[in-house]
Amino acid sequence: MSAFELVEDVQRLNQPHGCQCPMCAANVIVEMMSFDELLTSLQNCVIAEDQKLERVFDKLSECSRSDVKRTKERILDEAAQLLKTVNLHVLARDHLELVVRLLVCLQLQMVHISTACRKVDQMLQCLAMVDHQLVFGEIHACLSSIVHSEQIFSHEHLQRACMFLEVSSVGRDVWRELCPAFLDKMAKFFPLIVQQEPLRDGQLCYMAVKVCLQIFQLLSREVSFAVWGKKESTPAIKKILQVLAEIIFGQSCSRDTRLLAGTAMAMLINTASESSAGAAAAWSLFQSSQLEPWLLTVGTLQVQCCPTSGGALGQLAMSRGLLTCCQPHILLSSCAELSLQGSLLLDALFPLLYDLCEEKLNCHYLAFEVFTLWLKKVKECVPDIWKMTGGRFLPDDSNLQQKLISVIWTGAESPVEGVSDCARVTFSLLLDLYDMDCEQFGDTNKPLYLTLLHRIIQLPWESKAKFHRLCALLPYLGTDTVLDHYAEIPNHLLKCMSNDHLSPCGSELYKCLIQQQRKELSGDTLKSLSESDLGNKWAERWLPVLLEALTSNIVILQNNSSTHLLPCTFQVFPSAVEPLLASLDPFSTGHLCAWAFIMSSYRAVTGSSPWVLQGSSTLKILQLALGSADDNIRLAALNLLCCSLKTKEIPTSDELSIMRTFIPQNLNSESSLFRQHFQAAARRFLVRIRDGCLAHIKQQKGKGNSSQMESSQEILALGIGFVDWLSQLVCCNLTPNHSYQRKKTVLLLLSALLETCTDTWSPDKKKGQPPVDMGSLLTCATSRGQWDFFSREKLLVLISCLEDSTNEIRELSAGLLVRFFPSVFPADVAAALLVRTKQLLCSPRVQEAQMGALMMKVLYHKWQGLLECKIISAGASSVHNIKASSFARFLVNELKDHYLTAKADVMLSARTKPMHGVLSALQKCLLDDRCSISDSLGSTLISDLLSLLKNISLLLLGMLHGQQETESDAPPSFCDMGNAISSLIAHASEENLVDGGEECVLLSEEHSLVLTCCWVSLKETGILLGSLVEKILSESKPDTCFLTKQQLETASAIFRLILLKCRHWGAVEGCSVGFTRYCSALLSSSEPELRDIPSQMLQQALQVVQSPSCTSVTRRAAGLPMLILCVVSAEEPSTARPLLAHTMQTLLDTARIPLPENWDQTLDLPQVCAVHTLQALVRGSSLGVAILQFAPSVAILALTLLSSPCWAMRNAALQLYSSLCSRMLGQRPSSEGGTKYGMSPHAFFHHYSTLQLFLLEELREAASDLQCPTEEARLRLQPSLFPILTLLSQLQPGVQDSTETLADFLPPLLQLSASPVYSVRVMASKALVAMTPPSEYVNILINLTARLPCTPERCCHNWLHGQLLHIKAVLDRTLGKDCVPAAELHAAVSTVETSLWLATDIQRCPLVRAAYVNVVESLRRFCCETFLSMLFDVLIRELRTPKQGLQVGLFSFHQRAIQLLGTDPKWAPDLLETLRTASCDLRLTLVTWVVQDQDHASLNTHFKELIQSVLQSGLREALLSPIAEYRRAHVAAFVGVMATEDPPPQVSLEESVLLECLDLLLRDLEDQRGGSEFLSRALHGASLLLSQCSQDSLIQRWCGVMETHRSPHAAEVLRISCAEALCVAGLPLTSHNLIPPTLLIKLLNTGLYLLQDQSQQVRTKAARFISMLHHARGGGPQRRLYLMQVNLAIPLLLELLLEECWDITGTLQVLLCHVPHSDLRSVLSEIAVSGCGSLYEQDDANVFAEPSVMSEYVLPYLLLMAEKYSESSALAQRLSTWAEENAAPLLDNLTLCKSLQPAEMLTLLTDPRFHNTLCGLLTRATFLLHLSKTCDRLQHLCDPSALQMTLKDICTHLSEQGVHLRSSLASAVAGDLRLSYHGLSILSKDRYIIR
Repeated sequence: MSAFELVEDVQRLNQPHGCQCPMCAANVIVEMMSFDELLTSLQNCVIAEDQKLERVFDKLSECSRSDVKRTKERILDEAAQLLKTVNLHVLARDHLELVVRLLVCLQLQMVHISTACRKVDQMLQCLAMVDHQLVFGEIHACLSSIVHSEQIFSHEHLQRACMFLEVSSVGRDVWRELCPAFLDKMAKFFPLIVQQEPLRDGQLCYMAVKVCLQIFQLLSREVSFAVWGKKESTPAIKKILQVLAEIIFGQSCSRDTRLLAGTAMAMLINTASESSAGAAAAWSLFQSSQLEPWLLTVGTLQVQCCPTSGGALGQLAMSRGLLTCCQPHILLSSCAELSLQGSLLLDALFPLLYDLCEEKLNCHYLAFEVFTLWLKKVKECVPDIWKMTGGRFLPDDSNLQQKLISVIWTGAESPVEGVSDCARVTFSLLLDLYDMDCEQFGDTNKPLYLTLLHRIIQLPWESKAKFHRLCALLPYLGTDTVLDHYAEIPNHLLKCMSNDHLSPCGSELYKCLIQQQRKELSGDTLKSLSESDLGNKWAERWLPVLLEALTSNIVILQNNSSTHLLPCTFQVFPSAVEPLLASLDPFSTGHLCAWAFIMSSYRAVTGSSPWVLQGSSTLKILQLALGSADDNIRLAALNLLCCSLKTKEIPTSDELSIMRTFIPQNLNSESSLFRQHFQAAARRFLVRIRDGCLAHIKQQKGKGNSSQMESSQEILALGIGFVDWLSQLVCCNLTPNHSYQRKKTVLLLLSALLETCTDTWSPDKKKGQPPVDMGSLLTCATSRGQWDFFSREKLLVLISCLEDSTNEIRELSAGLLVRFFPSVFPADVAAALLVRTKQLLCSPRVQEAQMGALMMKVLYHKWQGLLECKIISAGASSVHNIKASSFARFLVNELKDHYLTAKADVMLSARTKPMHGVLSALQKCLLDDRCSISDSLGSTLISDLLSLLKNISLLLLGMLHGQQETESDAPPSFCDMGNAISSLIAHASEENLVDGGEECVLLSEEHSLVLTCCWVSLKETGILLGSLVEKILSESKPDTCFLTKQQLETASAIFRLILLKCRHWGAVEGCSVGFTRYCSALLSSSEPELRDIPSQMLQQALQVVQSPSCTSVTRRAAGLPMLILCVVSAEEPSTARPLLAHTMQTLLDTARIPLPENWDQTLDLPQVCAVHTLQALVRGSSLGVAILQFAPSVAILALTLLSSPCWAMRNAALQLYSSLCSRMLGQRPSSEGGTKYGMSPHAFFHHYSTLQLFLLEELREAASDLQCPTEEARLRLQPSLFPILTLLSQLQPGVQDSTETLADFLPPLLQLSASPVYSVRVMASKALVAMTPPSEYVNILINLTARLPCTPERCCHNWLHGQLLHIKAVLDRTLGKDCVPAAELHAAVSTVETSLWLATDIQRCPLVRAAYVNVVESLRRFCCETFLSMLFDVLIRELRTPKQGLQVGLFSFHQRAIQLLGTDPKWAPDLLETLRTASCDLRLTLVTWVVQDQDHASLNTHFKELIQSVLQSGLREALLSPIAEYRRAHVAAFVGVMATEDPPPQVSLEESVLLECLDLLLRDLEDQRGGSEFLSRALHGASLLLSQCSQDSLIQRWCGVMETHRSPHAAEVLRISCAEALCVAGLPLTSHNLIPPTLLIKLLNTGLYLLQDQSQQVRTKAARFISMLHHARGGGPQRRLYLMQVNLAIPLLLELLLEECWDITGTLQVLLCHVPHSDLRSVLSEIAVSGCGSLYEQDDANVFAEPSVMSEYVLPYLLLMAEKYSESSALAQRLSTWAEENAAPLLDNLTLCKSLQPAEMLTLLTDPRFHNTLCGLLTRATFLLHLSKTCDRLQHLCDPSALQMTLKDICTHLSEQGVHLRSSLASAVAGDLRLSYHGLSILSKDRYIIR
C-alpha cells in the first residue's frame, strides 16, 4: 500500500458510519441517551415509591458527578450494598432494562477505572440473576457497535473492549460470540497503526496489543482452534501475529508496548493443545530474536521476522513473555525440528540473558528483571530438570554456578536504579536452588555457603550488598556459624546505624539474626525456655550493642537504632524490655533518651501497658523526659504517651492532663522533624480520643447500669473537652505576632484535629477516613456547646494567616480553608476578602502578590457565597456584580487591564498594577486539581489568554532589550538591560531630571521595581502557560480539544522567547518548569503534528548551539541548555529516548570540533556552549540514569578538553566532569561518619568499561613524565591527572576481581608518589587505597615500607614524602578494620623502626619528617619501647633547638611531634618544660594546632592537662603580646581546651596575674577590639577567670559587657558566648552568693533575653544555665544535671528573680521590659498611614521572639508582685508610682480599643504590631486591676469593678472579631490564674522529683 493510499484509508475509516447490524439497534438508544437522561427517565417512570431504589439512583448520580477515584469507589460500594436490599423481581422488564442501561452507561463512563468497573459489574450480576438475557443483550449491543462499525478503532473503543474482557463476566460471554468478527477487524486495524510512527509509539498501539493479550488469555479456546487446528487458519490471526512480531522486534519505540507484545505472543503460544507444537513455536520465537531474518512458525501460522540492529529490547520482550506465560513442559522441551539440543529454558534463554546482563544496555534493569524471572521459573521447574538431566542442577564449581554468581555479584553494585534489588532477589533464589539441589542428592557439606560467607566478609562494611547477602545466607548457616566467622558484625551494625543510607540494610540483618536466634532457641527440644529466659538469651549477645547505640551521643546512631532495632527486638523478644530497663539510670548521660525510646517502642509494638513496668516511678521519669531539652527525648516520651495498638483505648485522665501541659510548651520548636513527629503523635492521640468516645457512645446506647453510664459520661466529657481545648489553643497561637515555628506547629495540629474529629471525606487518602458513625460524636459534642470548629472567629483567624510572610503558613491555611470549611463564606467576610485580594494583587512586592493569588484561589472555591454579593472595587466608583461562572473571564480581564497599563506607562504599572500577581492567581485557580478546565475556560477565552500571554512576553522582553536587536538569539547583557531600564525610567520622569547630577552605582528603587516586574512576570507566564496546556490536553478528548496547532506554536514561541532572551536565572528556571510540562503533554499526544513541535524546537536549539555567536552571551549559555534539557526530559522514560540520543551525539560532535586558529576570547564559542549544555543534561535530575549510557564518552571528552588552550573551554570541561562524577558514582550521603560512595572499582569499570583503558593510559603517561634523570629538573602537570585521581579516590575498596585487570592501575599510582606537586601525591595515596583490594593491603604495605631507606642516602624528597603518604593511607585503612594481627605487620613495623633517621635533622625536609611521625603514630601500639624512647628523645631535642630562617613544613612537623609526645605520660613533663621555655613561634605552633583541632574532648587526659598548663601559664604574656595573631590564637586555644570539661577546671594562676588577665580581656570587650570571633572567645575566657574572682567592680564590668552583647543586633557568636558565659561564671557567682542583688537582676535579665534569642544554640545554652542553677539550688542528694527545655527555663528564671529580688529596685522594670508597649493609639496611626514604602521589607533582628508569649510568662509574676504590695514599703512606693504614671494612658487606650469597629478589625487582624500592642495593653491593664484591688490607696486612679468589666467586655468584643487572646490573659482578667499553667508542676521544688 502506498503512503497516499494509507492516508486515504485512515481518513475513510475515521469517518463516522452508521452500523446497519440489527444487533446495534438497542445500542443506538444507549448512545443517544446520556447517563443523566437515563437517570431522569428512571426517576420519572420508575418506582418513586421504592425509596431504596431511589437511594441507589442517587448514589449512582453522585458517583457520575464525582471526579475522584476513591470517592467513586466508596459511593459504588454503598450503592451495591443498597441494591442487594432491593427486590428487583418486582420491576417491570422495561424498567429493569433502563436500570441495566444506566449501569452500562456508568460503566462506560468510568472505563479507565478498573476497580470502579468491577463494582458496577457486581451490580450488573445482581440484575443478571433476575434477567440474564437482558444484561447480555445490552452489553452485546454496546460491543457490537464497536465490532461491526466501519469506523477505525479509537482509544476509547479499545478501553471498552479491555474493560469488558477484564472485569465483566457477562462481557466475556459476549466476546466469545463476537471474537471472530473482532479479530477480523483488528487484523485490518493493526497494520494501519504500525505503519504510522506516532500511532505505533503511542497509547493506541499499546491498547491494541493489550486487547490481543486479553483475548489470547481469556478466550484461549476460541483462539486455540484458529491457530492450532489442522485446517488452514484464518488470515486475521496471521496478520495480528505478523504485527505483534514487528512490534516486538523493533517497529515500535515504546518499551511498554514491545514488552506487552512479547507477553501476548507467548500467551498465544501457550494456547497450544499439544506440548510439542507449543515447544516448536517457542523455539521458533526464540530463533526469530537472533538478529537474522527468520520464518516464525506458530501452529499453522507462518510470518517473516526481521529484527532490527537494536534487538536487545526485542530479545528481552521475547524472553519475558516466554518466562511469564509458557508452561514448564514448553520451556524444558528441546526442538528436534530445528536440530537444537538442550532445553529452551537452560540452553537457550540462559546464555541469552547472561549476555544481556553483562552488556551495558539502556534497559539494564529490564535485563535483570527478566533474569530474576528465569531463576524463579528454574526453581519452579527444578524437579523436572533433575529428571531430565539425571544429576545436580548446580554442582559445586560448575560453569553455570560461577556464571550465576558472577552476574549477581556484579549487579549488586550497579548504578542503575532497581538492578541491585533484583540482584538481591536473585541471590536468595540461587541459595534456595542450591539448597534444594544438595538436599535432593544428599550433599550435607554444602561448601558453597561457607565460600560465599568468606567472600562476603571481604566486602567493606560500607557496601549495602554485604548485609543483604548475609541476610539471605543466614538461614542456611545459622547464627553461631555466621557470628563465629564474622565477629565484627556488632561493630559494623553500629556503623550502619550511623548512616542513613545503610541503616535499613543493617537493621534487616539484625532482625534476621535475632529471628534466626529465636528460631534456633525455640527449636531446641532439649531445652524448653520461658519467655523471660529467651529475653536473657537475647541479652547475652545483643544487650551491650543496643545499649551502646541507644545511649550514644551520636544523634543519628541513636535515632536509627530506636527506629529500626528496637521495634524488631520487641517483636521477636518481647521480654527483652526487662534487661534493657534494668541497665538504665535515667540521670546518666544518654540513658533518659534510651529509656524513652525503649518504653515508647515497647508500647507501640506489644500494646502492653508501660505504666506497670517500673511502678510509680514510670510517670515521674516520663515527666522528666517530656521536659527535657533534647527534642529526641521529648518526642520519644510523647510517642509513649500517644501510641496504642488499640485505637479505642481512650487516654486516661493523667495522660490528658500531661498532654495539656506538654502541648503549649512545645509549639515553637525550630526543628521541622520535631513538628512532623509532633503532629503524627497528636493525630494518634486524637484518634484514640475519637474512637474511644465513639465506643462509649455505643455503650450508652446499649444496656448498662447507672454507674457505668456515669463513668462513661465522665470519660466523654474529658475526651470532648480536651479536643475543644486544643481547638481554642490553636486559635490563640495563630495571630500574626507569633513566630513562624509556632504557627507552623499549630496549623499542623489543627490539620490533625480537623482530619480526625470532623466528618470531612478525604478522597486522596487510602486510610484515615472518618468513621461511618462520626456524626453521633459530633452531635454529642455540639450538644454540649463544644467543637465549633468552623465558627466565624476561627474563620477570621485562618483568613488572617493568608497574609503571613511565609509561604508555608499561607499554603497550609488556604488548604484548611478550602478542604474543611463550609463552601460558603459569610457575605461580609467574602466581600472584604475580595477587596483585600485585589489590593494585594496590585502590590509590586512579590510576596504580597502571592498572598493575593492564594486568596483568589480560596475565593474561587468559596465563590458561591458571592453570587448575590455586590462589591465595590478598590479605587473605582462603579459597582460590579461578579459571579462564579465568569471567574476566569474576570481574571483574564484583570490581566489585560494590567497589561494595557504597562503598555501605556511602565513605571505606573510596576508600582500599581504589576502583572505577576494576576498571572499567579490564574495559575492557582485554573490549574487546581479539584476543578476541570472545561468548566472555567472556553475556546475563545483560551485564544484570548494565549494572545495576551504572548503580548505580555514581548512587552517585558522589549523593556529588557531596549534598542538592542531582538531578532538575535543572544539575550541582552546585564549592562544592556540596565541601560534599557534606565531609559524607561528617564522617559517616565523627564520633567524631574536635573542636569549635572552624579551617577549612582546602586540600583534605584524604580530600577528594582521594573526588573522585579519583568523577571517575576516572565517566570509566572512560563509556569502558567505550560501547566495550562498540559491540563487542557490531558482533559481533552480527540473531538473536543480547545487548542489548535497554531495556538500551540504560539505557546512554543513564547517559551523560546523567554528561555533564549532572558538572562535572569530565576525566570529561566521557573519558566522551564512550565516548558517541561508543555513538552511532556505534546510528546504524549497521539497527534503526529503535535508530537513534532518539541522535536522542531529541539532541532532549532541545537542549531543555535552550533552557530557562532556574534556577541558574548554568557559563559554558561543562558537559557539555551535549559530549553534543551526540558525537551529531552519530557520524553517518555519507557521509550528508547531518540531525542536524547540525537541531542547527546550532536553536542558531543560539536564539542569535539577543533578551535579555529584565530578564536576571539570575547565571543562565546559553539564548543563551549555545547559543553555547558552537556553539563546541564548531566545535572538534570529528571533524566535520571538515562544519561549514564553516555557517561564514558562524556567523561573522555571532558578530560580531553582540560588540555584546551581556551580558558572558557577548560572551565566548562571541569564543571562537566564534576557533575558527571557525581552522577556516575551516586550522590554523597549526608549522614555523619558515612562513606563517600558505594561503588567498587570492579563494579565501576564493569559498568563503564570503555573508561578503564583511557584512564589507565592517562595515568601511565603522567607517570612516565616522572621517569626522567634525577639531574633534570622538570615540572609538567598533565591537566587530566588530578581529576582522574580524584575520581579513583572516591571509589570504595572492593574484593579482587578474578581477572586482576585492575592491578594495572597500581604501578602508575605508585610511581606518582614522586610527583613534584604536593596535592597529586596526596590524591595518589587515596587512589591507591581505593584501587587496592583489602586482601592485598598487608602485602602492599610490606612492599612500600621495604622501599624506605634504612640509612641516610641521597634520594628524591618528593618520592620519599609520597611513599610515606602511601604507607599512611594504607595503614589507616588496614588498621581501621580492627582485625589485623600484629604478626602480619611485623615486617612493616621493623622496616619503619630501622628508618628512624627520617625523623632526625639528617633528613632536611620537615614535610618528610612530619609524614614519618604520622606513620609512627599509626603504628605506635605495634612499636617497641626502645624505638619509641629514641624517637621521643629526637623529637624533644628538635623542639628545644632554635630554628633560623623559614622552612617549609616545619610548622606541620612540630605539630605532629607535639601531638605524639603528648600522648605518652612519661614524656609529658619534658614536653611541658620544653613548651614553657620555647620560642613564641613554637608556642604559636601549639596554640594554632589546638585551635584547628576541633575535637578537644578526644585528647588524651595527660596531654590535655599538659596543654592546659602551658596555655594558662602563657596567658598573660599572650594578652600583652604585640603580635595580634598570637594573642587571638592563644585565647582561642585557652578557651577551646578549658571548655572541654564540665565544669571547667580551675585556672591555676596567681591572683594578681588572674586579675590582670581579666582586666585585659574586659578592656578588649568594652572597646570591642579584635572582631566578633575574638571577642566571643575573650568573653568566654574572661568568664572562666571571673568564676574565681569576687570583685564587684569586675563583676559589674562583666555584666555590662553581657548586656551589650546579648542584643539581637549583635553577632551570633557573641550571643552564644554570652550564654556560655552565664554557665561558666554566672552559675558560681549566683550559687555562692558572690554577686550583689542589683547585679543579679541584670544577670537574670540577660538570661531572659537569651532564652528568647533567634539562635537555637543561644537558647539551649541559656536554658543549660537555668538547669544548672536549678540543680545547684535544689538541695537533697546531688545527682547528675538534668537539662530542661527552654520553655520550662523561662518561668523558673522568673521565679528565681521574684524569689531573690522581689523588693529590689529594678525588678519591676525587668518584668515590664518584656511586656510590649501599650500605646494603641499611636500604633493605629502608624498602621493607617503605612503603605508599600519599598520593594522589600526589613525583617526584625529577632524573628523568633514572641512578646505576647513572653507577656503570658511575665503576667503571673507581676500579679505576685502586686500581692506583695503590703510586704515592703519600698516596693509599694514603686508600684504606686507606676500606677499613677500609667493609669490614665491605659484607660484611654482601653476606651479606644473598645470602640474599634468590625470594618477596622478586618484590617488590623493581619498586623503584628496591633496584636503585640493589644497584648501589652491588656497585660498592663490586668496588672493595674490587681494593684487597685490589692491597695485601696490606688482605687482613686480607677474603679476595680468597672475596670474588670471593661476588660471582660473588650475580651468578648475582640473574640467576636477574630482576636483570640491567650488563655492566661483571659484567666487573669477573670481572676483565675495559676502558676502551674507554665508547667512548673513538673519541676517545682514543692513537688516530688526523682532524686
